[in-house]
Amino acid sequence: MSIKNLHDKPFDESTIAKLEIFEDYAQAWIPTFVMQGVSTICIFDFFAGTGYDKNGIAGSPIRILQKIKEQVIPIFQRKVRIRVYLNEFDKKKFELLKQACSDFLEENDHVGRAVEIEYSNEDFENLFPKLLPVIKEFPSLVYLDQNGIRFLSEKYLLELERTRQTDFLYFASSSYLWRLGEGKEFKAHLDIDMSEVKKEPYKFVHRSVIKQLKKKLPDQTEIKLYPFSIKKGANIYGIIFGASHPRAVEKFLSVAWKRNETNGEANFDIDDDDLKTQQSLFGDQPLTKIEAFQKSVKEKVLSGEISNNLQAFEYALNEGHLGKHAAEVLKEMKKNEEITFNGTSPLVTYDQVYKIKRKINYTIL
Repeated sequence: MSIKNLHDKPFDESTIAKLEIFEDYAQAWIPTFVMQGVSTICIFDFFAGTGYDKNGIAGSPIRILQKIKEQVIPIFQRKVRIRVYLNEFDKKKFELLKQACSDFLEENDHVGRAVEIEYSNEDFENLFPKLLPVIKEFPSLVYLDQNGIRFLSEKYLLELERTRQTDFLYFASSSYLWRLGEGKEFKAHLDIDMSEVKKEPYKFVHRSVIKQLKKKLPDQTEIKLYPFSIKKGANIYGIIFGASHPRAVEKFLSVAWKRNETNGEANFDIDDDDLKTQQSLFGDQPLTKIEAFQKSVKEKVLSGEISNNLQAFEYALNEGHLGKHAAEVLKEMKKNEEITFNGTSPLVTYDQVYKIKRKINYTIL
């Protein structure tokens, strides 16, 4: 790797965290469509940066190419065309970006044969409407790693909501919103009820932003939004993931829960679950996030609200949990003879529910 590709400063831990989440999701997303033999898939990185940081750590564009490299054989076998759109507004960074990608493709010429890269050096506000028809036409992964929240405007969110096969990851500096969200400049881009946001402690600011954004979506929308909060010193940043297909949602939640098995929602103990595992002085033990979810699953099964694996799986996704979290309590309920179902597994997985389409009922005893 040439030293002329290096950025002027190293990535900090929070930047690396968000890059790794994007990379992990791209790793899961690309083969999903490649194995289907889709003719064309597209990846958009609207704030691409230089390619590498000062220490040679790869940024999002290089990580995209690395994930394509991992799938290059099935890409060729299934004749899938990968189109990557890389945009960087800063002219100096843009030149470094092109050089970094050129060097990577020169060293990995087979990747160059599998991918088409379209570079642009434009303001996102002008470029987004130009590329929106492409996003609408093909299965697309959209990455928006902006500074601040200027481009977290509801107009972009609503445009993405109307697409058919688009997954997107926004990066937002939610702490800026906490401090400046009442200002006219912020209101012009994103009109959030800050009094509602500030009813919760500051550490939940990113979660609160998601709740507000959900209210701006159409009533019958299929899109689902999920937060992943990232703490950097005293500030809270975060990823906003959006997708409509349950397979995409499951993949993102798997990535998030892999990074934090306690809450699947932050790179820190956002709900103080570690403290909840210690018995209080009064003998009361607050429930952790997983325990509270499993309690709710049990209650809904016993009330008849959840009566089969489809309902259990959809409830898990809606609550930001993995299917296995629901499966654990369902198995325990069967063991305790509270319910019964055919077989040994409650089948709370995407493959069983949507791919194999195997439905089993949970019968209350």
